[in-house]
Amino acid sequence: MQRSREEQQPLFTILKGGHRFTPEDAGVGDVVLAAGTISNLAEDIAAAPAYGAVEVLDVRGKYVVPGFVDQHVHILGGGGEGGYTTRTPEVMLSQLTEAGITTVVGCLGTDGTTRHVSSLLAKARALEEEGVTTYIYTGAYEVPAPTITENVRNDLILIDKVIGCGEVAIADHRSAQPGKEDLKKLAAQCRVGGLLSGKAGVLHLHVGGSRQGLKHLFEILDEGEIPVSQFTPTHINRSQAVLEEGIVFARRGGMIDFTTSAKPAAVDGSRLKAARAVRFCLEKGVGIGSMTLSSDGNGSLPLFNEHGQTVGLAVGEPVSLHREFRDMVVSENLGLEASLRVVTVNPARSLRLFPSKGVLRVGADADILILNEELEIEYVFARGRCLVRQGRAVVKGTFERS
Repeated sequence: MQRSREEQQPLFTILKGGHRFTPEDAGVGDVVLAAGTISNLAEDIAAAPAYGAVEVLDVRGKYVVPGFVDQHVHILGGGGEGGYTTRTPEVMLSQLTEAGITTVVGCLGTDGTTRHVSSLLAKARALEEEGVTTYIYTGAYEVPAPTITENVRNDLILIDKVIGCGEVAIADHRSAQPGKEDLKKLAAQCRVGGLLSGKAGVLHLHVGGSRQGLKHLFEILDEGEIPVSQFTPTHINRSQAVLEEGIVFARRGGMIDFTTSAKPAAVDGSRLKAARAVRFCLEKGVGIGSMTLSSDGNGSLPLFNEHGQTVGLAVGEPVSLHREFRDMVVSENLGLEASLRVVTVNPARSLRLFPSKGVLRVGADADILILNEELEIEYVFARGRCLVRQGRAVVKGTFERS
């Protein structure tokens, strides 16, 4: 069996002279990594070899930013809408790290029969042993949701890595066609399970392209019993119509998630680029704090004709998260600080992983990216370990080729 290729890890790492974004602009200075956390942020920090091995990394002229939080990745693979041969493969460690993803949430999708939540949990534990922080959603497209224990509530309370339920499909011909009451009961289990476990307990909703849209979600919110923060609708950039509903949801205090793997030319001409969707929402008055991006990595992106037949298939890419982040800065001129928020602190807050994740602050996990002037990824640190150096993974997954 091939093992992960390890680098000698120093006890302390000092990132010297970089332009730090927390994601707020914190100016030029140093960052100290020790014991998996950020131990200091200051203008000038001298190495102290007496305390043990110290690596000093000169990052002058580069950006030092939080690691990306990707809340929607099919780490176990997904797909199958075109038959058994269209089942997509599992995620490998370097697919995440070379994309700047240091925290990932795994999910099942259409297939909750041949893929199982227990297998998803095992894959998440494997990726964490290899180097990144992982969580999962219990459930899949269908309702009732497949779980490890008796129900969603118990999964949240009893299983450490379960932070919500998803991706439950609505407004989609592949869904179980859940009604308002079905979704309301699921959300109630998520809420109570989250309260009793101290977790977010979000209901992560795959939004399809049918006319039903977010109708049931708005009806639940109108009843006023379950707060808007309990829901995270994703694929909101699926079409202009879905985006308009997403804007209404965000104005009601909700968090909307855009899929970075949704390439208009490759999948469906009605889809909007995630970077452009963020800009559109900002122009419509939606605050930057109400939006997140996720990759839908290793999920299938099928194209169906008017008869519901699969006529094309693409595969989501974790690296699309970094690509759309960069496009927000370079193509949409949204600025580095705002663009970072939607891939770092916003998903961390929504999933109640803040203040350990999504920020550069003393005491937070040392999940850090070093970006060059072109915003390309040069270094990735996950809980203080250097996993990517000069743009290449130096720690590989167990079964990856060196």
